[in-house]
Amino acid sequence: MAQNPWILLVIVWSAVWKLIALWKASRNNHLTIFIVLAILNTVGIAEIAYLIYLKMKGKKEVKVTE
Repeated sequence: MAQNPWILLVIVWSAVWKLIALWKASRNNHLTIFIVLAILNTVGIAEIAYLIYLKMKGKKEVKVTE
């Protein structure tokens, strides 16, 4: 039984982004985001959007002190 290699690639892609996003959500105590990302399968789209949001939020909170 030959499986389509694209399916395996999508599964790996999704799993990697999901694990990264879930790790970040748990470290930031974002329980709702953690649950949503854990349940929904968005092929990495929601996970990448969440990580971009965190990165942008982090840049805004940086304050330069002299």
